[in-house]
Amino acid sequence: MENSKIEIRSPHLEGAEVSWFAPICNGDDRYLGERSMDHKSTFENASEILLTADKNGFRNILCPSSYQVGQDTLPFVAAVGPMTKQINLLAAVRCGEIHPPMLGRTLATIDHILKGRFVINIISSPLPGEEMSSEDRYQRSREVIEILKQGWTQDEIDYKGQFYNMKLSSDPVKPYQNGGPLLYFGGYSPAAVDLCAEHCDVYLMWPETEGNLRKLMENMSAKAASYGRKIDFGLRVHVVVRETEEEAREYADSIVSKLGVEQGKEMRERALDAKSYGVSRQAEMREIAEDDGYVEPNMWTGIGRGRSGCGAALVGNPDQIVEKLNRYMDMGIRAFIFSGYPHKEECERFAKLVLPRLKTFSMPIAQGKVSEEEPMSPLGAGTRI
Repeated sequence: MENSKIEIRSPHLEGAEVSWFAPICNGDDRYLGERSMDHKSTFENASEILLTADKNGFRNILCPSSYQVGQDTLPFVAAVGPMTKQINLLAAVRCGEIHPPMLGRTLATIDHILKGRFVINIISSPLPGEEMSSEDRYQRSREVIEILKQGWTQDEIDYKGQFYNMKLSSDPVKPYQNGGPLLYFGGYSPAAVDLCAEHCDVYLMWPETEGNLRKLMENMSAKAASYGRKIDFGLRVHVVVRETEEEAREYADSIVSKLGVEQGKEMRERALDAKSYGVSRQAEMREIAEDDGYVEPNMWTGIGRGRSGCGAALVGNPDQIVEKLNRYMDMGIRAFIFSGYPHKEECERFAKLVLPRLKTFSMPIAQGKVSEEEPMSPLGAGTRI
């Protein structure tokens, strides 16, 4: 199949699922490298950010997973979920942490609590203290997903694999959503791409040049087609938007103005995925950027000096940010996960300056997982479809 003939745009989806980020793993600061107790990862702080995103019309919010600091993802989601009104909760699940049938029961319980406003980000990073090959980690994730899907769609879990062997009733793991929650996934190795193509629904990418993103999407679309499937695409990226481009660039520079070289290196390397191929791609992007950190118009890599993982930000005025997002949507990207420093204030600013100009949707509703029961609140929201 020639890449030029690969369909990477979801023809039935217009607009995008616009999401925010809940910093439950710490890292919510005004200046990278300068910790403030005002932004410490507590339930009160993180839930306030999440509820702010809900009130302002964001359609989804990523609740990440990390061992080093912060809070555990699933208890946080279960606790804050009943406080929300409209937003979906995207919970990161690190495969292997919880025995799959028990994980299935936990996820089904949360899905019922949220009445289907629940999606899952599949994580395959090493468990704390674990040494395992990339191929084995993705095989373990494949088995976890296959067991979950058996439990969601069949009367019995009957599974024999490399890591798990079991036969038991699936009654305790039946979810609220038809066929179970959507699976979001990020990974760059051949084993990761194959797993996503076979089993997941939304492929999440970290920021790169438009040309590189297009190549990733074409490659994933071709792989998914080999399984008779189509994948939607998402982009996880930071954002700095101000009334003028000059103000946005000044604020972006200020975020890393107190970050030393060695301190930044230590911050990047503390994550469990610090040596992954995806992280190395973010480092390569910083290396090819101009002296001011911009790798292409409005794409600033400077924030990656103090972060592992997602290491670039969209920086500009509202017109520039909207134009960039429209370019991404024309490429076929249908989900965005934004964040900013500090998260609550930047969430409110993005909701004021950019969100009303975007047509948004909920991915579970768009994919027929749940029905739409209530109209979107007009407060800070874009057009709902």
